[in-house]
Parts: sequence; C-alpha cells; structure tokens
Amino acid sequence: MDIKRKRTWFVTGAIVLVLFLFFFFYNILFGAPQSDAVPEQFTIPIGADRAWVIERLGEREFIKNPLAFGLVLWLRGVNTIEAGGYKVSKAMNAWELAGVIGKPPSMKWVVVPEGLRKEEIAEILRQRLGWSSDETQKWISTYTAESADFFEGVYFPDTYLIPVDESPLNVARRFRAKFEEKFAPFAKEAIAQNIKWTTLLKIASIVQREAAGIDDMPLIAGILWNRLLKNMKLEVDATVQYARGDTGNGWWAPLSSSDKQIDSPYNSYLYKGLPPHPIANPGLDAIRAVLHPTPTKCLFYLHDNSKTIHCAETYEAHRENIRTYLQ
Repeated sequence: MDIKRKRTWFVTGAIVLVLFLFFFFYNILFGAPQSDAVPEQFTIPIGADRAWVIERLGEREFIKNPLAFGLVLWLRGVNTIEAGGYKVSKAMNAWELAGVIGKPPSMKWVVVPEGLRKEEIAEILRQRLGWSSDETQKWISTYTAESADFFEGVYFPDTYLIPVDESPLNVARRFRAKFEEKFAPFAKEAIAQNIKWTTLLKIASIVQREAAGIDDMPLIAGILWNRLLKNMKLEVDATVQYARGDTGNGWWAPLSSSDKQIDSPYNSYLYKGLPPHPIANPGLDAIRAVLHPTPTKCLFYLHDNSKTIHCAETYEAHRENIRTYLQ
C-alpha cells in the first residue's frame, strides 16, 4: 500500500474516530435520557430560580448533565424561566427540553388574595390565562351565577395551577370545588351552632373586608353578631362599596356621603340584616372568626390611622373614639 493510500486511510479513520467521539460525548451531555418515554408534568413553583429548575430536572432525570443543560439554555437565550406546569419527556434531548422550558408554561400559577369580589378575580384570570373580554364577562355573569348560592363568596382565595386552555366554566367549578374542600369542616361546625352556611359566608365576607388584619376578625365578628341579634343596621362601609362597584377609583375606594344613600339591598346603612349574597370571597380566618367571635358588648368599631381597632358599647362612646382617633 503506497503512502498516499495509507494517508487516506489514516485521515478517514481519524475523521470516523472524531465523529464517534463527538456523538458519544454529545449523547452523554445533551442526549435524551430515554429513547422512549411518555410526557410527564414538570411543575416549577413560584419563586424558583434557574438553578433550582436545572437541579430539579437533573434529580428527576430529564437531563443527563446539568452543566450542559445550563449551557444549552444560555445558547438559546433562555434567561428567565416562568413558574408553572410544563409537559416534558425523558425522550427529549437537551435542546428540545430547553425549547419547551423556554416558552410560556401550559399551566400557569394564579394567585387569588382573600377578600376580592368575583370581578377582581376575573381580571386576574384574564391576565394570567389570556382570556378574551367575552370569556371574562361570561365568567362574571354566567359561569359564576349557575345558582343563587354560588353567586359570590365561594370562589376560594388560594394559589391555583390552571391549564391555560381550561374553559372559564371549568375554572369556576375548580374554584368552587376548592371552596367545598376547605369549607367542609366549617360547614359541620355551622350546623352544630345552628348557623346556615350561607349566613356564615355572608358575615365572613364582611369581616374579611372590614378587618385590618387577622387579629381584628374575631372582634369584628362579635360586634356584627351583636348588631344582628339586636336587629340593628350593620352600617358597614364594605357592603356599600360592593353595591356601588368600581366608578374609576377601584372596587373598594372610600365612600362619599352620597354613596351611603345608594338604594340597594347591599346598603347596610339603609337596610337591616345581611346582604343578599356575600360581598367578597373570604379566607378561612374570617370564616373561623364568625364561628368563634370574641365575646364583647361593643356595638361599634373603627380603625385609627395606624389600623388599630377601637370599639365602643354606645354610640356616644363611638363618637368619642371618632374625635380621639380620627379627627
């Protein structure tokens, strides 16, 4: 064999060896962990950073090499990874997986604070799930009004992981299912105290809106019970705020003197008793406070500028509290 042919064989062999080594190490670093695997749910919690995501993908064996996957994310320009749920598979190589993780998740976290009315919840859902105006309006007027008992108050404040393609109707049912799960032990306690669950929820919604914090709730609940049992008007701003709605300054903007003249069954300055429905969606602390109110003779309360509550047994004492703490 002449020198030229030997050189050709050597070069060919070297190329084959280089290619073999390249694909060998490429597979070790970037290849799919399994050749055949079904899609799985991979959930990134709120607040998790890029390092957590890479570490967790490694622990669950979705990637072969965390450092190599980090390099792939950098090369693909994936600087931030959104918390949520992703459909991934161990049959994906590092590049395919990075392509999924680098896009918006198929399930998004939706955080619903305590004390919102359903219109406010609908706006959160619209922003997080990309609902149209029509879908948002139907959630407010149709899907959350399937029965009188479900009109308001049963759309439980919590953190949800919701598929972006879930229908608004099913989202409403998801919220109600969470409410029924969380409310079940309180419903039993309400029956034991001879309190209708709807009554409990109405008072809890007022407590939620009126309290400056958790510590206030049992006292406010005790005062509201006192007024109800004495057949007094509740005279709480939150019910009028609900009746007035959003006039451009937010749903819960302070009242004007004219607002208190709004003719609505929700106006507790004009009408005795509880409103027709809850005025918000309360959390468990407010519900618990209604079932376990602070024993008190107070019939009036106010919060000073530092949000400290002050109560009074008589209207004269309440007027004195107004002069002392608010004027």
